Amino acid sequence: MSEDRSSNGQKSWLGKLTQAFAHEPKNRQELLELLREAHQNKLLDSEALAIVEGAIQVADLQVRDIMIPRSQMISIKANQTPREFLPAVIDAAHSRYPVIGESHDDVLGVLLAKDLLPLILQQDEATDIKNLLRPATFVPESKRLNVLLREFRANHNHMAIVIDEYGGVAGLVTIEDVLEQIVGDIEDEHDVEEDSYIKPLPSGDFLVKALTPIESFNEFFDSEFSDDEFDTVGGLVMNAFGHLPKRNETTEIGAYRFRILNADSRRIHLLRLSPVSRL
Repeated sequence: MSEDRSSNGQKSWLGKLTQAFAHEPKNRQELLELLREAHQNKLLDSEALAIVEGAIQVADLQVRDIMIPRSQMISIKANQTPREFLPAVIDAAHSRYPVIGESHDDVLGVLLAKDLLPLILQQDEATDIKNLLRPATFVPESKRLNVLLREFRANHNHMAIVIDEYGGVAGLVTIEDVLEQIVGDIEDEHDVEEDSYIKPLPSGDFLVKALTPIESFNEFFDSEFSDDEFDTVGGLVMNAFGHLPKRNETTEIGAYRFRILNADSRRIHLLRLSPVSRL
C-alpha cells in the first residue's frame, strides 16, 4: 500500500492536496476555483476557504476602499485640554486618535488612549498633549492593502492617515480594517448587537444580518422592498445573485449595494450595505 493511502484505502489529506495542485493554476481565478473545489472535496473547511479567499482578494483593494473618511474621523485638537476632549474619547472608545493643529490637514501625530491615563489621574489642565504624541504614518489613497499590511507589520504601526492626491487628509485606516478584509469582521464596537439586525458604521455603510426581516429593513431605510416572496434580506440578496454567494461577492438591489461578509455552504449570515449614489 502506498504512503499516500490510509488504512481505510482513502487517500490522505496531503495526497489529495498534492493531486489537486498537480495542475498548476494559470491565474488568480483558476486558483480560486481550485481552492473552492478543494473545499467541496472536504480538504478545506468553510472558514479556512474564506480566509484564503480574503488573503488573495485583498491585493485587489486599495486604501480608499476601506478607509474611514475624513468626515467620520474622531480627532483631537492640539490646543484642547483633557477636560474638553475626554468626553469624545470615552464615547468613541477607540485606542488611537489623530491630533490636529490648525486644520484637519495638519496632523501632528497620534495619541494613544493608554497615554491619557496619567492626565486623568493628575487632572493637570496645563499638560501639553503634544508631548504625548506618537509619530503619524501617512499613506496615499491608492496604496494596495496587501502592501499596507506588510508595512504595518514591519513598522509595528496600527493606524495610518490617508492622504489624497492634493496632499490633504482623506481619512484614516487601521490594521484592523485591513485584517477584516481577510478574516471577516472582528468582534468589536462595529459588531451588530445580539438584539438588533442593523448596525451603522463610521464610514456611512451598515452591517446587516441576513435574517433581518424585510419589513424591518424597509422601516429602517424607508425602502419599499416586497416581502411577498422572501421574508428576510438574506433571501432577497440570494435571489439577486441567483446562487449561494461567497464572501466578498457584491450585488446591487435598488439603491443599495450588498457585499457578503459571512456565508457558509448553506446560507448567508452577514452583509455590508453601501448606499449607491445615482447621478
